[in-house]
Formats: sequence, C-alpha cells, structure tokens
Amino acid sequence: MSGLTTRSATELLELLRKKKLSPLELVEEHIHQIERLNPKLNALVDFDPERVRAQARKVSAHEGPLAGLPVTVKSSIAVAGHKCELGSGFYRNNIPSEDATVVARMRAAGAVILGTTNAPELLMSYETANDLYGRTLNPWNIEYSAGGSSGGESAAIAAGMSAAGLGSDSGGSVRQPAHATGICALKPTPGRIPATGHIPACLGPFATLGAIGPMARTMQDVSLLFSVLSGQDLDDPASAPVPLCTPSITELKQIPIGYFEDDGIVPVTPETRFAIQSAVDALRRAGFRVEPFRPRTLEAARKIWWTFFVRCGFAFDEAIIQGRYEKLSPTFKDFMATAQAEPPLESKELLFAWAEGDMIRAKMLAEMRDYPVWLCPVCAIPAFRHDEREWIVEGKTVQYLDAMRYMQWFNTFGAPAAVVPVGASPEGLPIGVQIAARPYADEIVLGIAEVIDREFGYRVPPIAES
Repeated sequence: MSGLTTRSATELLELLRKKKLSPLELVEEHIHQIERLNPKLNALVDFDPERVRAQARKVSAHEGPLAGLPVTVKSSIAVAGHKCELGSGFYRNNIPSEDATVVARMRAAGAVILGTTNAPELLMSYETANDLYGRTLNPWNIEYSAGGSSGGESAAIAAGMSAAGLGSDSGGSVRQPAHATGICALKPTPGRIPATGHIPACLGPFATLGAIGPMARTMQDVSLLFSVLSGQDLDDPASAPVPLCTPSITELKQIPIGYFEDDGIVPVTPETRFAIQSAVDALRRAGFRVEPFRPRTLEAARKIWWTFFVRCGFAFDEAIIQGRYEKLSPTFKDFMATAQAEPPLESKELLFAWAEGDMIRAKMLAEMRDYPVWLCPVCAIPAFRHDEREWIVEGKTVQYLDAMRYMQWFNTFGAPAAVVPVGASPEGLPIGVQIAARPYADEIVLGIAEVIDREFGYRVPPIAES
C-alpha cells in the first residue's frame, strides 16, 4: 500500500481491524522506513527489528484500541529492556526493568514498541543533540533542528518511522518539536497522564511544569492516545481521579476563544502571524466565536517558569553531574552557562517563588473567565538551523530562550496546550499554532485542535516519500 507509514494512526488501526494487513506486515513497513531513514535523521537510538517482529507476532490475536500500532517512546520514559539514557553519559546503558505506567498502558492496548528516541542531554535543550548519539535532523530539511527535547520522537513520527509516540514537556518539549516537524502534540494537564517512570521524576516544581504527552500526525490520533493513557495512577502523587469526557461540537462552539499573534514583548515572524490568522478564520468559518485578546499575566508566568526550570532544574542536574563538567555535551553546556549566569537560588527565594506561582496561576484563571481557551503562537520562529541561538525578527534580535517563551507560560500554569500544523515558512518549514485552556480542560483543547487540524493538518516531508 502506497504511503502506508505516513497515514494516520487511526487509518492504520482501521486497516488492522478490517484485516487488510496484519500487525507483522505493518511492522515490516515501519522497519523498512526506519532502516531507510534513521541513518539520515538519527531519530531512534535503541531499535532491534527482531524484538519488534516478536511483539507483532504476539499481537496478531490481541484486541485493544491500539492493537498492532507501531509506536516509539522518548528515551526519558522507561521502556523495559530498552535504553533510557536521556542523551547523557551519566545514564549510559541505563536499561529499566519495568515499563513506565504510560508504556504499560500502551502495551495493554496492543501497541508494538518500536524503540526509544533521541533527546538532548538531560533534556535541557530545544535542540536534540548529545555526545552519546549525535544530532537528530529535521525531516523537512536536514540543515535544521527537529527541536527538543522530544526531537527524536517528532522526527520519527513526521518521517513515517513511527505511527505515534510519547514525549515529555516541562517548557515546550513536545510542542516545539511538533511545531518544528509539522506534527501534532499535547502537553496535558499534569496528572491527567501519569508521569510514573519518567526520568528524572516529575517532583517539586516539575510536578506542575512537567507532563508526559502524546505525539502523532493528527489531532484525532493524539486524542486517541490521550483516551488510552489518561486515568489516575495510584503510584503518582500528582495523578488526579478525573474521568474522561467528550464535549460535543455544539458545546465546544459555545466556548469563547481569545487569540493573540504576539505577547507584546517578543515579535514573531510574518508567517507565524499568518498561521494564527488562518487558524482564527478556520474556527470562525466552523461557527466558533474567536476574538482578539492578550492576557496580562504572561510575563509574570514566564519569570516563574525561568526560576523553576532554569535555576531549579540546574540545581537538580548538578546533583547528577557532581562537578564532572568536562563530560557534558555542548547543548547542555549552553544550558549550564545560562543557569550559572544567575545567582544561586536560595531557599527563601524559592519559597516566595512557589507562593508567587500560585498567585499568578490564580490570576491566569481569572483572565480565562471571559476567554476559557487561548490561541497563540508556539514559538516566535519556525524550526531553526543547527546551533543557531538568535534571530532577527521584525527588526529585533530575538534570543534562543525568548523565542520559546510562547510555550513556557502554560507549564507555569499547569494547563493543557496542544500544537497543530497550520502554515509554512518561506523555506517550506512547518509552522504550528497553539491551543491552551484551563487546567483539566484537556478534552476541550483536543476538540478545538481537531477542528483546526481538519482544515490544515500534516503534510508528508519529501524525504519520507522518496
């Protein structure tokens, strides 16, 4: 079947259910695509075709919502028997003996685990590169980054090496790679999808910032994964007993949506503005009420994110590094230089930041009374060239971490946020838009994102077709 590996997961599952192909036949197609493209893109870092075939043979008689679907998992989420190294020599040859809760749920639903995917060292970069496995390339143009920290995952899915998969996100790490490679993703409300088995553990401030999120080529596929993966995990202290719901399109259209093209501080490219307006127009044509609105709490939320992610994150990592700085990769050294430019974080400052974060979240909730859903950019720029760290946008110099600020607010907020591909840059690189809502309104985000995705959606990178 032509183009089988770049079809949506939903289409593939329908073919499997109708027995138009077997799990083993589908797996063979993906093995071929991996063997053809992974040497060029460097997305998967632990892949054994015989182990994959053995899984597929067992699935043939299995019934489940993901029965026979070939998936991948970011190499910071435990997969029993697979390397979980976080792109770091400090975790070299770390092989978990048990699956993370989300991986166990995918297996129970019948999914076939193809392998684990590349990540920047200790997950602290928007570019996937490390000294263990090297750099992951963007399927749209190998001169560009596939994003990070779930860049291996996004590249694998965009290039048809995987039907869907799992990433994780504490500052945009499923959303920015999805934006860069032209796929869909959701950063869920923390706790809606259990984080048990993620390394490092989502503890302290990262219990609010961090979440494991589904990634796929369509929002319908992301919604399917969310339905399979969500649900309380009694071993996860952040996991909440929130039942699934399915809002109707009529109910979704009753929710006012506020949109903004920029935050008034960091400009975005003209093509990014056009993508936002295109999404707005599509929603209005579908009968949604979408109005201009710029929240006032964004910069305060971003400052709290910086304290927790950059300064607390580095404090956690220092305990692992223990002064062995010479063994670090250049991407992590970039993060370390940023963190070390700040004064050491003292306990009193952390205490007040924690309290301030709660106050900012309360203000964001108040701002969502009139517009419970926000539509905005994912990043100020599309995918960037390898090692680039600043850009001129609308005549203004935009620094690396500032370009990514459009995602970071929603980690501070602990809110669900999805990314859908909509536009393209002059170079042909994908540009996504971001849909966010109040915490625990994940299904609202997914439903509205699906409306946009049906209008625009995934395009196949030329490298995946040749």
